[in-house]
Amino acid sequence: MENNTKPKRKSPFSRFQTDRYTWHDNIIIIVLLFLGLTILAIIAEIIMDIIVALIFGGADNGALNMFVMYIVTAGQWIVFLGYELITKRNRPMAKALTPKAKGNTLKMFLLGMLIGGGENALCILIAIIHGDIYLVFDCFKPLPLLAILFAVLVQSSSEELMCRNFLYQRLARGHKSPLVPILGSSLIFMSMHLLNDGISLVPILHLVAIAVFYSLIVYYFDSIWFAFGAHTAWNYTQNIIFGLPNSGIVTEFSILKLDASVASSNFIYDPAFGVEGAPLALCFTIVSIILTIIIGRKHRQKNPLQVWE
Repeated sequence: MENNTKPKRKSPFSRFQTDRYTWHDNIIIIVLLFLGLTILAIIAEIIMDIIVALIFGGADNGALNMFVMYIVTAGQWIVFLGYELITKRNRPMAKALTPKAKGNTLKMFLLGMLIGGGENALCILIAIIHGDIYLVFDCFKPLPLLAILFAVLVQSSSEELMCRNFLYQRLARGHKSPLVPILGSSLIFMSMHLLNDGISLVPILHLVAIAVFYSLIVYYFDSIWFAFGAHTAWNYTQNIIFGLPNSGIVTEFSILKLDASVASSNFIYDPAFGVEGAPLALCFTIVSIILTIIIGRKHRQKNPLQVWE
């Protein structure tokens, strides 16, 4: 008897997709889901902000204001990690946040802090020597500084949770090429900052570059903790230690204060976006990307694109 069953028609994109690919892994579906979760995260942040305001009675305190600004981003953790844990299909991705991922070690976290804070401090030092900025001592209060460090860790790691965990793992699960999760999550990360004060071409390019750098660490070393440390140290160094704008955000509390700066942007410093908005920091990040690829290729695991199923 002749079999008239027609062969299943393959998608023109099937050669780019893994055997695990389903409609859930469609890029459009993932982006829409990400936007929906982001809206819920914003609502969670607003609720947390109201609760904190009720607790502290709207006290006008620079250190407290900075702590609250950063800590309310725990709403992003609640929504995105909560979604991963309550949905069976996404639950394994939460393991990529734990020590079960081989690269998630204290050593990698501290290395991330050293590189993130060191690169930022080097850019600032060059800006000071070049005469672009002048910093003066303001205050040193250990307890508020430690509290804000924790809050910055919450904020910075929440963005990594959203982009280098949720988006990266969802895109990696259904696509063969690592370029899809690396570039996809990096472009979304950049778009999250498009409404920040002082945004321009160089900051946009640097946001993409730094996101690619962190994604490559996840790809080659299976370590989102490195990104947690690097992102935290970068923000804390620029905003809280040196008192400079951080992605357009001007601090109300810091060890040092900006006394004077040049009126226009140059290769080393951007008055609106800090050192991360200038070409020098972008060049340093590009060098970091190149070194990560060179070192990562030599140490990559048997399955470098770690996908948690």
